[in-house]
Amino acid sequence: MSQPSDAIAAARTSGVAPTRFTLATLAASVRRSEWVLLVFFSYAAVLALFAPLLQPARTRILTVNALVLASYVLLIVAEHAARNGRALNMARDWIPLMLTLLAYHEMGWFAEPRASHPLEDVWITWDRTILRGGLKQIIEAFGPLLPGLLEIAYFLVYTVGPFAVAVLYIYHRRDRADRVLFLFTAGTLLCYAQFPFWPSEPPRTVFPGEDLPAYLTVFRQWNLALLGGGGIHTSVFPSAHVAAAFCAAAGMWLYLPEHKWAGRTFTTAAILIAISTIYGRYHYTADVLAGLLMFGVALLIARLLPPPARR
Repeated sequence: MSQPSDAIAAARTSGVAPTRFTLATLAASVRRSEWVLLVFFSYAAVLALFAPLLQPARTRILTVNALVLASYVLLIVAEHAARNGRALNMARDWIPLMLTLLAYHEMGWFAEPRASHPLEDVWITWDRTILRGGLKQIIEAFGPLLPGLLEIAYFLVYTVGPFAVAVLYIYHRRDRADRVLFLFTAGTLLCYAQFPFWPSEPPRTVFPGEDLPAYLTVFRQWNLALLGGGGIHTSVFPSAHVAAAFCAAAGMWLYLPEHKWAGRTFTTAAILIAISTIYGRYHYTADVLAGLLMFGVALLIARLLPPPARR
């Protein structure tokens, strides 16, 4: 939820901070998006115990994940104990977005050197058919304009989560933030959780020089520099870029329906991001389709869950 539990809220309304904090209170205070994160980092810790990792990588994963879990408990307890926990409550709207970045980089710690690329050799055949069948020609028909726009869209994928929460703040709809964040984190982390099982690298590195964009725009140079310095090179399947973008768009349609411009804008951005991942050779078509599937799974879960209790 985007607000404290009913018991805590009632206590604050009365001006008296609650004196007891039990495990039941703790569990009731964890938001749905936070449950997604806690499950993911617990899953990664268990996976690290059994994956064929070098001991330093295993130790790092276990240590970081233990700190994340403990920090969340301390954060919730601190908010409960504070006479006015509004600042901590608001911080919890943004922490999940930061932790998704940590989750991404953590999956890179599972990476192992590979001499062959069996998955990529299969996936590339779809890309060749689509790009050489007309997609690349259509995109480049008007010069660098559309290629540049697609590169901008790809770059903006890192902002869709924060921008979605910011839009809720602008319209004074903080009470809906956790529902949007649940959808966003579920779709994104469903992709990350699979990275160790589908070791793969992007087509621009496995098949260098093949079907690359004809225009090296400044925006493409930004993206390549960002990925060169911050990419994990572990897996590109499923595409978390696509899943995250469409989850953010769905969050706007579902939880901010009174402002349709938000849903339309995020949906347009998500479509451009999906196209840019293939055209820019950041992902394979198979990655995009799998990312859309993970979006569908996250959306189904979000729709099946009952509405959160109101304060």
